[in-house]
Amino acid sequence: MPRVVITGMGAIAPNGNGVENFVKNSLAGKIGIKKISKFDATDTGITVAGEIDDFDPQAVVGKKAARRMDLYSQYAIQSAVEAMEMAGVTEENTTPTDLGVIYGSGIGGLTTIQEQIIKMHDKGPKRVSPMFVPMAIANMAAGNISIRFNAQNISTSIVTACATGTNSIGEAFRQIKEGRAKVMIAGGSEASVNEIGIAGFAALTALSDTTDPANASLPFDVHRNGFVLGEGGATLVLEELDHAKQRGAKILGEVVGYGATTDAYHITSPDPTGKGAARAMQEAIDEAGIKPSEVDYINAHGTATHANDAGEAKAINQVFGKDSDVRVSSTKGMTGHLLGAAGAIEAVITVAALEKGKLPANIGCHEQDPECQVNLVTTANQAAPDAKYAISNSFGFGGHNAVLAFRKWE
Repeated sequence: MPRVVITGMGAIAPNGNGVENFVKNSLAGKIGIKKISKFDATDTGITVAGEIDDFDPQAVVGKKAARRMDLYSQYAIQSAVEAMEMAGVTEENTTPTDLGVIYGSGIGGLTTIQEQIIKMHDKGPKRVSPMFVPMAIANMAAGNISIRFNAQNISTSIVTACATGTNSIGEAFRQIKEGRAKVMIAGGSEASVNEIGIAGFAALTALSDTTDPANASLPFDVHRNGFVLGEGGATLVLEELDHAKQRGAKILGEVVGYGATTDAYHITSPDPTGKGAARAMQEAIDEAGIKPSEVDYINAHGTATHANDAGEAKAINQVFGKDSDVRVSSTKGMTGHLLGAAGAIEAVITVAALEKGKLPANIGCHEQDPECQVNLVTTANQAAPDAKYAISNSFGFGGHNAVLAFRKWE
């Protein structure tokens, strides 16, 4: 079967706009969580979020195109352009029918939905924008990407809440591995830092109400009290190895496994036994053709909610053993939780960590919860020059579990 490599990456995250900034800042432990400035959040009871505050839609997306896209699509386009430019994929070296897109969002155009419903309520249904539907629907990031790059293979969207980005990359990996495409643009984006997004998750009591941005997202910490909502997007360009070699592409890493399971337990809570998450990890490791002991790093879902972190730690213990020295970190202490984009930006940092031989520390854990018996990455044990294999976990509302396995390119 064809091997699948990564030849391009793009990212826009709360702690770094552009993949180089995002990776550098994440490996340095920079926190991108800040006071909410996009709107007055006082009445929601929530004061911080992983906001993007340095995004210019005209710079990459273009002024005219941006007017016809919700912010989540704009983030998607910017990260996809960056990834495709890095990969050097063009119509001269890749047939359009061999280029596909699998790109998702947990919610889609929530900013557009909010604005247009308010407009309809205040001014009547005749004032709703004719662009409302094509801006709001959750497949339009994929649609806009495929139009931008003339990608004529499959173009589809996956919506599995917080597992969206990981499922999208995993299914794109399968598309190439099974011989149905040569190159795939895959990832996820989200733009839900707005009134209805914050209010909705606050009503679920899922968000941290901490006022200090530096101590709001606390993955695996005994005092964790909910996740911090983030926004942004990331894209990976996946490519059949022979195709990449033929055109002389620089290879950044290899996708070697993908696992996807369902808890079938509860609409928002993960299965406390962790067995569904454990199966997904095991599936990804099995497809990679390795043993759990060969995995050097786990980028954990690690949302900083009590249920997620405890359940994920149990799942890791089931697969790797309670005394495993595999290093674990959640990067959500720096970015917050990007929902449908989380798995995509976490795939980027996982691939980059293997490439650079340095792991992102688990920022935000000051006192590790005894319920979470995992070997956390700290600033003291970040160096990993010999790390060869890593997995990245994503678990979504509805019980969706998705895990990717990566190998360092040598």
